[in-house]
Amino acid sequence: MRPSVGVPTLSRRSRILLIVGGIALLLLITGSRLLDTYVDWLWFGEVGYRRVFTTVLTTRLLLLVIVGAFVGGVLALNLLIAYRGRPVFVPVAGPEDPVAKYRTAIVTRLRLIGIGLPVFVGLLAGLAAQGQWQVVQLFIHGTDFGVTDPRFGRDVSFYAFDLPFFRMVLDWLFVAVVISFLAALITHYLFGGIRLSGRSGQLAGPARIQLALLAGTFVLLKAGAYYLDRYGLLFSDRNDIFTGATYTDLNAVMPAKLILLCIAVICALAFFAGAVLRNLQLAAIATALMLLSSILVGAAWPAVLEQFYVKPNANEKEAHSIESNIAATRQAYGLTNDKIEYINYEGKSTLTAEDARRDVATVPNVRLLDPNILSETFTQRLQPKNFFGFPAKLDVDRYNVDGKLQEYIVAVRELNTDGLAANQKDWINRHMVYTHGNGFVAAPANKVNATQRDDSSGEGGYPVFTVSDLSGQEKIKVNQPRIYYGELIKDYAIVGGASGDTPREYDTDSQQFVYDGRGGVPINSWVNRFVFAAAYGERNILFNQNVGANSKIIYQRDPRDRVQAVAPWLTVDGDPYPSVVDGRIVWIVDGYTTLDSYPYAQRTPLGEATEDTQPGVQRQPNRLISYIRNSVKATVDAYDGSVNLYAVDESDPVLKTWSAVFPGTVKPSREISRSLREHFRYPEDLFKVQREMLTRYHVTNPLEFYTTNAFWAVSTDPTVADSAEQAHQPPYYVLAADPQNKQPEFQLTSALVGLRREFLSAFITASSDPDDYGRLTVYQLPPSSQLQGPQQVQNRFESSSQVSSELNLLKQRATTVRYGNLLTLPVGGGLLYVEPVYIERAGNPEVSFPQLNRVLVAFGNRVGYAPTFTEALNQVFDKGTGDTGAAPDGNTPPTTTSQPPPTTTTQPSPPSGGAPSGDLTQAVADIADALHRIKDAQSSGDFAALGTAYADLDAATKRFEQARAASGGSQPTAQPTSQSPPPSPTPGGG
Repeated sequence: MRPSVGVPTLSRRSRILLIVGGIALLLLITGSRLLDTYVDWLWFGEVGYRRVFTTVLTTRLLLLVIVGAFVGGVLALNLLIAYRGRPVFVPVAGPEDPVAKYRTAIVTRLRLIGIGLPVFVGLLAGLAAQGQWQVVQLFIHGTDFGVTDPRFGRDVSFYAFDLPFFRMVLDWLFVAVVISFLAALITHYLFGGIRLSGRSGQLAGPARIQLALLAGTFVLLKAGAYYLDRYGLLFSDRNDIFTGATYTDLNAVMPAKLILLCIAVICALAFFAGAVLRNLQLAAIATALMLLSSILVGAAWPAVLEQFYVKPNANEKEAHSIESNIAATRQAYGLTNDKIEYINYEGKSTLTAEDARRDVATVPNVRLLDPNILSETFTQRLQPKNFFGFPAKLDVDRYNVDGKLQEYIVAVRELNTDGLAANQKDWINRHMVYTHGNGFVAAPANKVNATQRDDSSGEGGYPVFTVSDLSGQEKIKVNQPRIYYGELIKDYAIVGGASGDTPREYDTDSQQFVYDGRGGVPINSWVNRFVFAAAYGERNILFNQNVGANSKIIYQRDPRDRVQAVAPWLTVDGDPYPSVVDGRIVWIVDGYTTLDSYPYAQRTPLGEATEDTQPGVQRQPNRLISYIRNSVKATVDAYDGSVNLYAVDESDPVLKTWSAVFPGTVKPSREISRSLREHFRYPEDLFKVQREMLTRYHVTNPLEFYTTNAFWAVSTDPTVADSAEQAHQPPYYVLAADPQNKQPEFQLTSALVGLRREFLSAFITASSDPDDYGRLTVYQLPPSSQLQGPQQVQNRFESSSQVSSELNLLKQRATTVRYGNLLTLPVGGGLLYVEPVYIERAGNPEVSFPQLNRVLVAFGNRVGYAPTFTEALNQVFDKGTGDTGAAPDGNTPPTTTSQPPPTTTTQPSPPSGGAPSGDLTQAVADIADALHRIKDAQSSGDFAALGTAYADLDAATKRFEQARAASGGSQPTAQPTSQSPPPSPTPGGG
């Protein structure tokens, strides 16, 4: 062996410079992470959840150290064993032997490689493992479900909390053994323990022993994996129809796992024996046997059984597995009989006006305002300054005003930092002047401005606003209307002031404001000022003179982000909503506990199940889940940012487990005030997942389930233009009567159609009433029902001659037509469809905004189309479009008072080819006049005048058709006199 080449010795100065450089590099790499950690530490202290921060941080650090030390230690031990077991004399192939060069390089840096490599590998392993902190905490604090699986009889907690931990441990054992085997193999090769020269090569005794022991350990771990795989079969996705162990899994794969387990143990013993007996032939034979068995027993036999025995008789063979899947899925998604009620609903297609009049709970409360459309209207009419704004999707809530429960479209007038003008975007304005929004805005959901059809006002078709802000003129009392935390606020804000009494934050045109809430992190010390200046890369935080003793910095201001931070174990709903509770504006955020390992429960992609056409809603990650509960309701105060978590499903084992991990973070249900409960809504994301499950799991017979012919489907949104992949129709909050007790209640609703059909199959409601919260009701229509679904109703609306002619004219004349939410409401044993129609001036999106123009109503085979809901409803029930005694903006049942028949005059028709009658000439003139007024109204943007002109055009067109028929026919035509009400549209024609 050639003598090793020495390495130049570094001087002391060089070593110091290298150490300093290394420390500087380490600070550059870890400095930003340490800075962020300290900023988070301060934030968690502000909101009072520092125990969450420390628990997570401690668990992560322990995992990093334990896994890193284990993987690095096992690697270091095997490197040491391999190095000490090297041959005394290492043969050299020649002067140009490449292995000798590497061997020399390693020997000259033996300590660096022997210590540095395990430390580096251990650090990488620890960093990867620390992300699994939730698995460890769930294992330590796991709570029993009280439900056992149907195959092994183990509590569900074993699959939810224990099995993931065992798999994690097994995975890291595999990693340590595989890395150690590769490191030992390379070391033995470099130092001559393994030589490839000769016919069969040579393997030194120490190398054989070490590699055989590592290989045997690997195979033994594989035996453990086979054992755990048996439990994993309960999550099998072999069958496309259901999740869970199939007939093939139970009768072929599971026995195969036990056989392979035994063979793996034998193979491991063979490797251990080979290490002692200095003969690896037995181990090689055992390995070949294991590989052959895994092919024949583990793959081929299950495939043969599946193809030739199970598939030809799948409906019978899979019946028991399907039965287990149905039971587990209903339990996992909260669809058990104690939480859901199935009711056979008649689905009438005919109804009298008297029947509709009796419905005094649903019909008067029909929602005409669409929260998905009206954001622009709220912004343009209630945005006094350019930096205020509303989110793309408004929210729906209910309030008791003047002794009456009323549904409202609600929003808070937030600070929209993206709306600042160019001269307002300097650092002081963005972070110290424009710091907050102002006001809670609500509009009754069933009303619009009563001057909708008044040509002179131009104010019709808009919401009737009630604003709770600094003006003090509100119907919904708010003690503190300032909004420091919201969905639109992205920048941090520095509030308080140097002396505490120097107002500088913009509040109104006449005054400034000094924040006095408890929110925010104090920056009264130079340390904190330096930290935040470094974190945001902003030196002004250090040098601005208005940052002083009473100053605070407010950051992480989105309510959803705040809840997610203090409860990292929750899946947070994508749509927080503001409510006024005891005079304070709070954001209410729904939190879900989820699992992906509930045995036999159907797995569903969360993102796909919750996706629909609502704008501005944060989408859920598309990860698979098999269990979900709305266990937590969170509130975030809009002024001081305080976060409170409340348990609303205290029986949830997952919530119990996390409450043990973070004791005291979730308040018990008894601490929820009645005033807060009155604003709880059944959450949309949970409802979407449950309705997706109900499309299949309303079927209880396994044989019928396998055929899928009784499955339902969620309708695509009919108000969205045709596309290759339409999203689901969103569920809608409505204040409507429960057909069972006839009392109005706030509920979330959705219509379901048949699988690959558009006829209505079911109607689902979820109650948000405090005394009946969470009750799900499924109204099932008869299988033979031909009641039209949302898409078919929308098609009837748009194909109606009156509707299509008017809307086409609007679309051709620089006006955008927008369909509002198509509501499906149970009325009188049938289903009433209501859809508002909005118009908006096209071509100028910065100043245009939607205005309610018409209301579409359908029941059975009848369609109504009128400026008000009352008129449209009267058309459906054959009562004409005249005055019903209700205000134009009110929602009242159709009148049942009979009107006197119109007085008619009979005119003989002129001979064919005669001169046009005076009525025909006048009708033509009226049409021309109406078209001229339509053009003028479009040019001026006067939508009220535009609506009136279109109504006059429609009336003139009808008079023209009647006069033309009278002029060309042989029979007299009855014509109404000026005292007659206008004729009712024919059914189906709007």
